[in-house]
Amino acid sequence: MRILRASDHKRMPWKNGKGETVEIAVFPPGASINDFDWRISMATVAEDGPFSIFPGIDRTLAILDGNGMVLDVAGSTPVPLTTASDPLAFPADIPVAARLEDGAITDLNVMTRRDGLAHTLIRIDVDGGKTVQLSPSTCLLLCHRGALSFRRDGETGALAAGDALLIEEAVATVLEIDGEARCYLASITTG
Repeated sequence: MRILRASDHKRMPWKNGKGETVEIAVFPPGASINDFDWRISMATVAEDGPFSIFPGIDRTLAILDGNGMVLDVAGSTPVPLTTASDPLAFPADIPVAARLEDGAITDLNVMTRRDGLAHTLIRIDVDGGKTVQLSPSTCLLLCHRGALSFRRDGETGALAAGDALLIEEAVATVLEIDGEARCYLASITTG
């Protein structure tokens, strides 16, 4: 288990050059936006426009802050997304355009290479204590808002807003969380 502090997240330009991404974690370490196996990042979207194309990549997006946006994913009905919406999964190698509802938003992106990996992303609201079942995978828990403490297999720690907990090669186990926080759990599996 490794804590990834918000102050250490890497800032980099979007692939299409129209914004900035805050990279929380990437594998393999140091991989570029063209050769990662998986990547978890946040981005501020300040204007309407197309998403970058990532060949062979699957993506899941959740709105963290702001009044939402509508995603026009090629071949599908436009999807409105807000902070209350479930994360939306879609292929990152087809045309996708975003239309902001009322001002800028910040989103969370989980991306995995389709050839060999899959992922899930869920929102977890913590108000007191909570036990989260971890699947056998690589897991990343982002503390988006609030603060929490955690316990797993005798290890303990604390996360503040923007911090993340990376658990590589997790075995089926539980993570005990205490605090008041809005979190997101990404699980990345082979397959």
